[in-house]
Amino acid sequence: MGTPDFAVASLKAIIEAGNEVVAVVTSPDKPAGRGQKIHTSAVKQFATDQNIPVLQPVNLKNNDFLDALKSYQADLQIVVAFRMLPEIVWNMPQFGTVNLHASLLPQYRGAAPINHAIINGELKSGVTTFLLQQEIDTGHMLFQQEVIIEETDDAGILHDKLMETGAKLLVSTIQAISENKINPIPQNSVQPNEELKSAPKIFKEDCKIYWENSTDKIYNFIRGLSPYPAAFTYLDGKVLKIYKGEKELISHVNNPGDILSDGKTKLKYATKDGFINLLSIQIEGKKRMAIADFLRGYRFESPIQPLGTE
Repeated sequence: MGTPDFAVASLKAIIEAGNEVVAVVTSPDKPAGRGQKIHTSAVKQFATDQNIPVLQPVNLKNNDFLDALKSYQADLQIVVAFRMLPEIVWNMPQFGTVNLHASLLPQYRGAAPINHAIINGELKSGVTTFLLQQEIDTGHMLFQQEVIIEETDDAGILHDKLMETGAKLLVSTIQAISENKINPIPQNSVQPNEELKSAPKIFKEDCKIYWENSTDKIYNFIRGLSPYPAAFTYLDGKVLKIYKGEKELISHVNNPGDILSDGKTKLKYATKDGFINLLSIQIEGKKRMAIADFLRGYRFESPIQPLGTE
């Protein structure tokens, strides 16, 4: 049960390990993009290529869907980047339902663990397999695998690391379940005295950059939201998405949010204790581009402070 590319890697690994996948459950097809063409999920595309039956329920409690799911007589269900399941679904197979979560549970429960780990400046993340229970991301844990977060990693890079690590961990988890070699661990028995950080869904309004913050905090914020949904600020009244930046820790006399540029290859915003040099951006109505390409064709509408005056 899954929808995006992150889940495809797991499905592929499960099949290649010799497990029989009797069916796939994914999101319904829906119109997307400017042309509103019908879009099918990455998981459906892969499953169709593998000649695996696909179920696409709108309502997970629908009797026709439940009857179809039951007819496959699955021993085990695997969930990767899907929806919250009702108990009648996750409790259906003999061996229950295993979820792969992109964090080291119980830390970063929620919809956006990859983004929040980088935004918070974590040095490591990881993946966890656990058995689904009533409340989201709270089931007994089975296995975990740590992944290092490099200082230059963004959410896209960490996504790919966790995607591959998670696929391997799922294969190991399935093998352990089949050999009855699991020892489910209650999450409340792990890190009992440590503050739990959450990973709620990120909305567009959460992505605005506040230049009054520290350079490190803004740098992590940009990394944690790149490439999607992307941190943004404003330039000449237009939304400016920032995909990649470079931090410069230095004292200066500028106000946070001041914009400095040489008009050729460099554009930076002042922070509380330094600058963020922009490297890859997208201004409203244009495509994403490197900063030098952007400056080559851009004419500032408001005065910009020249570099060297900071």
